[in-house]
Amino acid sequence: MSKAICFQAYGGPEVLKWTEVEVPEPRPGEVRIRHKAVGVNFVDVYQRSGLYKMPLPAIAGNEGAGVVEAIGEGVTLFQPGDRVAYAGTSGGGYCESRVIKEDRLCLLPDAVSFEQAAGMMLKGLTVQYLVRRTYRVQAGDTVVFHAAAGGVGTIACQWLRALGAKVIGTAGSEEKCELARRHGADYCINYRTENIMERVKEITGGEGAAVVYDSVGKDTFETSLKCLRPRGLMVSFGNASGPVPPVDLLLLSQLGSLYLTRTGLATYIAKRSELEEAAAELFEMVTSGKVKIEINRSFPLKDAAQAHRELEARQTTGSTILIPD
Repeated sequence: MSKAICFQAYGGPEVLKWTEVEVPEPRPGEVRIRHKAVGVNFVDVYQRSGLYKMPLPAIAGNEGAGVVEAIGEGVTLFQPGDRVAYAGTSGGGYCESRVIKEDRLCLLPDAVSFEQAAGMMLKGLTVQYLVRRTYRVQAGDTVVFHAAAGGVGTIACQWLRALGAKVIGTAGSEEKCELARRHGADYCINYRTENIMERVKEITGGEGAAVVYDSVGKDTFETSLKCLRPRGLMVSFGNASGPVPPVDLLLLSQLGSLYLTRTGLATYIAKRSELEEAAAELFEMVTSGKVKIEINRSFPLKDAAQAHRELEARQTTGSTILIPD
């Protein structure tokens, strides 16, 4: 038996319950791991709230790191005792021990701690696909990145700086803006006191950005489109403020023949080869020191509900993790 954070119905953080669960033996192609650390992400909130539907009852969590305890028949990539990490599962992460498919795991370099891995796998793999594949950022590109002081944002600002981009972040306080600037943002717009579109146009001499990365959703969507240069790309990859309402495609033409995409990590790491390539690039960025992973909040696993409250209240910066007892 093992402990896990389960929910029987969709709702607020209060639906998350500390529960005893049975962990099965791994079947062919599966691995059982014991978590050392688990990541907290907005996708967990979407699953808990019902925005992203899951079969109930369910265990939240989509990112973690730990040690292989047992392997199923035919497993060749891992052995008991291996340090591993993963991201992008459809829940199941908020637990002491779990079974997971072999092809979803990555071998964790010795230079990366379990805590770092839990704070970076989902966020770092998200940044990797955003800046290297959805839009391949080049030196000199002007990029707008919303929520620049968050877990994804602080990783993205550092990665974009390493690529030579001009980075315009947005955040909800001067303290958060300063954090974004420390992590590589050339500019950071405080959206509570400044007009995002006007500042972006001012910074770019009226041209606009090549690409806008928006995980906020409803509150920033139209503003994001207006920050783009003609034929620029709007990348929507989250819904922190709520889902984006239906879009009139004619607006894209009126604002300069813009491109629009709604992305998700699962599509970009669906193949084992894609996961390995993306993880290798992420690990290289971290072990080289170009990207530093900051764990700014850590909770006992049983206190996952409080972690969700702080995340939803935008009281967190950097990465938040849960530690099993």
